[in-house]
Amino acid sequence: MKILVIEDEPGIANFIKQGLEEESFSVDVVHDGISGLDYAMSYDYDLLLVDWIIPGISGIEVCRQFRKENTTTPIIFLTAKDTVQDTVFGLQAGANDYIKKPFAFEELLERIRVQLRPKTAKGEKLILGDIVLNVQSYQVFKGDTEISLTQKEFALLEYLLRNKGKVCRRTQIIENVWDIHFEYNTGVIDVYINALRKKLRLEEPGPHIKTIRGIGYIAKEE
Repeated sequence: MKILVIEDEPGIANFIKQGLEEESFSVDVVHDGISGLDYAMSYDYDLLLVDWIIPGISGIEVCRQFRKENTTTPIIFLTAKDTVQDTVFGLQAGANDYIKKPFAFEELLERIRVQLRPKTAKGEKLILGDIVLNVQSYQVFKGDTEISLTQKEFALLEYLLRNKGKVCRRTQIIENVWDIHFEYNTGVIDVYINALRKKLRLEEPGPHIKTIRGIGYIAKEE
């Protein structure tokens, strides 16, 4: 899991980074709002921790602008502001949660875990042409035929279908499907993509997983 921390106080930022890395999170830290927004927009994060008062642009403005492009990634505000009005203001800007300084790391960690719990709708289905992936029942169908996939094949297909129509870079796939946050031989992805194509009989024309040479893959309807 990858977290972005936008916090201008080095002591607090280092405290959070060290604690989260000890819990096996991958953490990036930036110290101003402009850089924070740029990082948030440019890279895939599972959660943002955003201080309210930071140089450049405020945490509130970071949240507002980020929410115009991304409505799903959880955001937790870190702030010394403690009135009900401040809390409501932060949540209305798009934050999912709000923790007041000073705070215990154990509380922050639990709030992060709550936000990162799977929020799967009952019977949620992801569709690509005649292929239907049922997230809850862990089943994949092509037409009326159930297709048997390994755990990693299922996770890879789910990631591609959740990002249907978007190019998924190799590094993004490795980080999100294999949960590896360092340089890694991404050739393993090719093996799993080929297995999916074969099992699901994905051929052009029609729904398919297209290779974007040198970049990654995209699931397309046609």
